Amino acid sequence: MAKEISAYVKLQAKGGQANPAPPIGPALGSKGVNIMEFCKQFNARTQDKIGKVVPVLITVYTDKSFEFVIKTAPAAVQLLEAAKIKSGSKEPNRNKVGKITWGQVEEIAKDKMTDLNCFELASAMKMVAGTARSMGLTVDGNAPWEN
Repeated sequence: MAKEISAYVKLQAKGGQANPAPPIGPALGSKGVNIMEFCKQFNARTQDKIGKVVPVLITVYTDKSFEFVIKTAPAAVQLLEAAKIKSGSKEPNRNKVGKITWGQVEEIAKDKMTDLNCFELASAMKMVAGTARSMGLTVDGNAPWEN
């Protein structure tokens, strides 16, 4: 018989660096989850992504046990790394803070493809390019589908 789900918890934590401090501790403690057990498992599964922001979806069951799924890093974080900048523009429609290429957009789109709600690479690239534009980044060159 399947376990009954009591809650879902969505968090973003740095890979390999989860600890019981906020935001993880209060979010899981309120659901009755063993926080240290989650931290140990999360750190073990994210050893290869140390220091990078990693979204995680935690399924909490009625018997206080849990399972979690690790997602790919947010597109905004990957775009900041690709453009080699610290943060996006405060006024993205007026002040542009960096540039990226369509090749970089394609790499990010391929990486995020499993977590996006699209079926074609071109659609994923448009989503990533839209995120870049809303951060104040310009995408150099012509889009591959416009050639």
